[in-house]
Amino acid sequence: MAMVDGGYLVGRALANEGVEKAFVLCGGHVMTILHGMKEAGIEIIDVRHECAAVYAAMACTRSSGKPAVVVTTAGPGVGNTPAGMMEAMSMNVPLLQIGGAVSMATRDAGDLQDMDTLQLMETCSKWAKKVTETERLPFYVSMAFRHAMDGSPGPVYLEVPTDLVMREVEEDTVHFPENCRAAVVSGGDDALIEQAADLLASAERPAMIVDDGARWSLGDDAAAVTELSDYLKMPVGVSGSNCRGLFGNEYENPLLQTNAMGKADVLVTLGCRFDFRMGSGSAIPKDAKVIQIHTDMHQVGFNVRADIGILGSTGAVTKNILARVREKRNPKADAPWTGEPKPGPKADRLPPEYHSDATPTHPARAAADVTKFLEEDAKDWNIVCDGGENLVWFVGTTTASRPGQIHYSGANGTIGTGPCLSIGAWVANRKPVLLFIGDGSFGFYAMELETMARFGIPAVCVIANNSSWGQIQLTQNARLPEKVAKNGPCNVQLADMRSYEAMTGMWGGYGEKVIEHDDILPAVRRAAADALKNNVPAIVNVEIDDEIPSPFLAPYIKMLNDARAKEATTS
Repeated sequence: MAMVDGGYLVGRALANEGVEKAFVLCGGHVMTILHGMKEAGIEIIDVRHECAAVYAAMACTRSSGKPAVVVTTAGPGVGNTPAGMMEAMSMNVPLLQIGGAVSMATRDAGDLQDMDTLQLMETCSKWAKKVTETERLPFYVSMAFRHAMDGSPGPVYLEVPTDLVMREVEEDTVHFPENCRAAVVSGGDDALIEQAADLLASAERPAMIVDDGARWSLGDDAAAVTELSDYLKMPVGVSGSNCRGLFGNEYENPLLQTNAMGKADVLVTLGCRFDFRMGSGSAIPKDAKVIQIHTDMHQVGFNVRADIGILGSTGAVTKNILARVREKRNPKADAPWTGEPKPGPKADRLPPEYHSDATPTHPARAAADVTKFLEEDAKDWNIVCDGGENLVWFVGTTTASRPGQIHYSGANGTIGTGPCLSIGAWVANRKPVLLFIGDGSFGFYAMELETMARFGIPAVCVIANNSSWGQIQLTQNARLPEKVAKNGPCNVQLADMRSYEAMTGMWGGYGEKVIEHDDILPAVRRAAADALKNNVPAIVNVEIDDEIPSPFLAPYIKMLNDARAKEATTS
């Protein structure tokens, strides 16, 4: 009988679960796991920071539809990852992190990196366990994936002491679980399906909103969303990035990128969590009927009433509703109630601020010129956006031509993820990457651009540089004007137009600093040409205005200013 170590068992167990990609940072406690994955044919991408591995795994999982794995060494290696795990949790991204730990024999005895990381990871994972026997490693890997991929998908953690993965056992004595996940998805309660179909068949202004929670239960029935939209001429808004492009090419059918929940008389919600991103549902008309569909019963009725609440697979339930609607009425023949959508590029149809000729460059203008590059030169590229204000200006301009194309942060407002998401997206599909990022966000994981160069990833990183932590600076100015006037800005300013583009000299890539708005698009095109030719990242560092709040922040600043003016009037 063949003798194999625990690392081999982990690699084989992961391969049995369909894992193809792993994101890691090497360490002594997990060396045999890395070799085990390599022997199992799993592609390994090593990054410069453990949390970067989690963000990259998230993008890879979203792009490919297959959960990726993160492997981190003991103690601080694991301790570097909670922010990423919390981000995955907030976006319902299923992934497995395997963390190293001290040997069972030296636990609690002062060994190197002897830390209670299991307790730490329990706070940011939907499931966390420690393995205590080498022979049970495949059992726990299988269990981890059942929890990661259940009705409320998310990140899970498995801790493996180093002596267990170093120990050798007879391979034939180890049981490898097979067919251990449910294959059948629920299509919803028949009576509720009938009620939902009745509402939609008679609706004058039907609309649908899809959130990140729908991604993993749409399955093979994502097309049912498109078909229902076509049948009723129903606008579909997509919140978050998990589901962008899943329902068809948004260039060809912009009705799949039309959020009309604020005027709907019947609203269908798929996998939605009505948190602050969606205004906690405040835009939904009080007299509208709301049909909530989710795999997680705790999200049905969260902040928003569910006139009809259906527990089940978002894809299968939508497919069943479509079948009943077809029995009740003919397809809608006239234009959508929101008006005839305009297909094709939208860079030239953006609001006036996106065409501003002001100096310094309006942040919207920088976003518009990057959008123009994507629409004219790079429709199939991966698109990654990272930042606070920066994300707001850019995300609304993007259009998905395929699933898994667009990536940005979720409800946690995590910034700095962009370079890491870029790596994961490329690993999933080997398509070039456009990263639009703020200068503050760029600093978190800038060295992951070196990872991109090392793996031959063609990418253009456009830095919208306002030489500050823009969103916080604008908020500080509005909330604490007297203190700012007295003390000056407090810890919100960065170096004036730092030459981040010079970083590409480390790998012989292209870098350019842009001051004038007319030079943005030509610079991005030069950068793209070099990135594609040499398979390395390029950087375009664009100066933007630091005094203009985004559409997200502007109402808040106005509220503060109005309250201050009212107080001054009455005092």
